[in-house]
Amino acid sequence: MRLQRVGFLALAAVSFCSALGAQQIQINKENKTIAITTSGDAEALADTAVVKVGFHIFGKDQDGTYSDASKASNAIMAALQSAGVAKSAIQSDDQSLSPLDINSEADKERFAQGSRFEFAQSWKVTIPADAAADILHVAITAGANESGGIDWQLKKDDALEAEAAKKALEHARQIAAQMAEGLGVKLGTLVYASNQTPQRNLFVGSTNETVSVTARRKNLAPLAISPERITKSATVYAVFAIE
Repeated sequence: MRLQRVGFLALAAVSFCSALGAQQIQINKENKTIAITTSGDAEALADTAVVKVGFHIFGKDQDGTYSDASKASNAIMAALQSAGVAKSAIQSDDQSLSPLDINSEADKERFAQGSRFEFAQSWKVTIPADAAADILHVAITAGANESGGIDWQLKKDDALEAEAAKKALEHARQIAAQMAEGLGVKLGTLVYASNQTPQRNLFVGSTNETVSVTARRKNLAPLAISPERITKSATVYAVFAIE
């Protein structure tokens, strides 16, 4: 059986929009097939969090600023590891020591207060989703005064993509059955299917807010943070025989 290309050799074509989105349908009486393109979605609660942890400090001279930064950096790292975060789960993201810009509007007040240098450092900490609030709390109370962004992930997002493709194929079969009934023919077996899963993003969901603190208040409870629901989509092109 030779499949005809969409939009060229099909003897009849029908397009319509349903409540679940747009579908394309081709009915080929010569080859006795119905070809359908449709999509499906699947969602699940994130099980992994990549938490941004970092700090930003200012100093009067380069050596003093770097010294304070070194103490802050190691204190934060020690706090994270003491809280049970594996060293392999902590990835350095950025670190910089630079002079303030006297011409910058934002730095003029710091110049007036005697600051001449700034240091910033950040990490990405990968942990179970339900530990995000506690680990963020540990980091902030250890001095991470520029923290809070969270990227939510799934350890096995392939399974979610497969579920989305399965739903799309089931949807295609339902539509094909309705079309066959309308044509007065019987829907046969699936003879061809292709899955066009959308391109993956490195991070599928995110909380981008940064929590900035100026004091270490260790008597505070962790923030109320809930994992996001992650959605995967798949588009399926399916060809069914008709009898």
